[in-house]
Amino acid sequence: MLVEISHIFPYAVLFSLPLAVLGVLVMRRLVHGSLATALTVLAIVPVVATIGGVLAVSGFMFSSILVTTLLVCLLVAVVTVPTAVLLGRGLARRSVWEREARARERAAEASRRELVAWISHDLRTPLAGIRAMAEALADGVVARPAEVADYAGRISGEAANLSGMVDDLFELSRITAGALRLTLSEVPLADVVSEVVAAESAVASRKGVVLRADAVTWPVVLGSDPELARVVRNLLSNAIRHTPPDGTVAVRVDVDGAQALLRVDDGCGGIPEADLGRVFEVAFRGTPSRQPVGGGLGLAIARGLVEAHQGTIDARNHGPGCRFEVRLPLSSPLRTT
Repeated sequence: MLVEISHIFPYAVLFSLPLAVLGVLVMRRLVHGSLATALTVLAIVPVVATIGGVLAVSGFMFSSILVTTLLVCLLVAVVTVPTAVLLGRGLARRSVWEREARARERAAEASRRELVAWISHDLRTPLAGIRAMAEALADGVVARPAEVADYAGRISGEAANLSGMVDDLFELSRITAGALRLTLSEVPLADVVSEVVAAESAVASRKGVVLRADAVTWPVVLGSDPELARVVRNLLSNAIRHTPPDGTVAVRVDVDGAQALLRVDDGCGGIPEADLGRVFEVAFRGTPSRQPVGGGLGLAIARGLVEAHQGTIDARNHGPGCRFEVRLPLSSPLRTT
């Protein structure tokens, strides 16, 4: 028995080893290619090497035993190769998913750190002002009634800014945690837009910005009135902030198929194309000229609220500035006021 093995061993190695080496070389060339292809080659190489060794040992004499052995090898290949392909595709999908998940996790962590840093800075500024003015009042540095009233007004304004930032953080935390629960009903956009425009008109007037709103038709949408009002308020506030004096902010409402269409046009001068896709990100502030006041969470909150209504929101450059476009589902087809 040992004599037979020592006799056939050199032939088996002589013919199977080159095939195995060839398979290794092919695998090395496929190292950066498809995982499914690499696993297919990995399954085929042992089978081909085995067939080569069997043929060498048999001296290429096709006896019944050799034919049976070759058929067994082919059956093994028929089973293992498709299995390797399926396994490779599954591993490739899982590998891609894991890489994307890790990338999303790293991006989210980086965004959280930037957000915390920015919010900390923005909170310190009004807090420092409140502390300084409170100390001045307490020390009697400011004693005249007119000055006291002025300081009290400033403290009230800074406290309002802080309250708004806290509200934004709370709303954003509800959105990102999936804890936002909407009570949906039929909401006339005419009421929402008119109330927000009336509230923001004073801010626009103080800055010298013209604020106007019109509609082809006033649609009725399926949504939550307070959240929709916040979307419009955040968009108008952002538009007024970035529109220079004597500029115009225009709100226009229309119907497009089964959706209500709300557009807010400003005169900001445009946003770099590379930044347009990021204006709704939580931790994105853009160029220094467009960095928002306060937490800068308004657009991120608007996107979260719109998406909670099964709607969409996007931004693009338009005319002298930017256009923010919101699409919301109508309460029923062609339901307007």
